[in-house]
Amino acid sequence: MAKDKKSFVLRINSETMSALEKWAADEFRSVNGQVEFLITEALKKTGRLRCVTDSLDGVNDR
Repeated sequence: MAKDKKSFVLRINSETMSALEKWAADEFRSVNGQVEFLITEALKKTGRLRCVTDSLDGVNDR
């Protein structure tokens, strides 16, 4: 895990949370891991984050 991880509170409605929990389970991730993955991918896609080694599953970006 990265040394510089920060925590924060996320308020989310129950329907969205349920969908997120299912999606995370489908991809063998924790909900926290899924949220981090989605945010990281969105940041890369919009050019706001350079491509780096993916710390969530231990493989390099493709």
